[in-house]
Amino acid sequence: MVDIKAELLAPCGLYCGVCAVYIAHRDENTKFKKALTKVYKSFIKGIEDIKCTGCLSDREVFPVCRRCSIKECVNEKNINGCFECDEFPCKYIENFPLQVGKKVIMRAIPQWRELGTEKWVKMEEERYHCPECENTLFRGAKRCNQCGRAVDVD
Repeated sequence: MVDIKAELLAPCGLYCGVCAVYIAHRDENTKFKKALTKVYKSFIKGIEDIKCTGCLSDREVFPVCRRCSIKECVNEKNINGCFECDEFPCKYIENFPLQVGKKVIMRAIPQWRELGTEKWVKMEEERYHCPECENTLFRGAKRCNQCGRAVDVD
């Protein structure tokens, strides 16, 4: 059985448990946080914004996820996420600002619908590992930071 943390169940299907910002904050990894400031420079003020305890957390939420039109939409519809919405994919998904995110959303939502939350979370957590050395990866990783192998797990 998988330990499901509700605050990590982003309504859009971008499971927070494999998010680089979440992992860098959880692990207090300053080097990783510095690298992420370059990726998110147009969305944040600086390294102090590289912190998150999950999209649905009542504590620290990454600025991009704090102002999320998808979260607003599911709240208005009184549903838990896009996996429960008949209008998926909608304008919010079509206009998602990060291509890797949009790619993952388009894969994840149909799988979440089909598998249910517990199996879907388990699959997402298992997916983000290096096929060579089994090192844990994050969404968007291009190369394993342990063995150096090129990866495409999204």
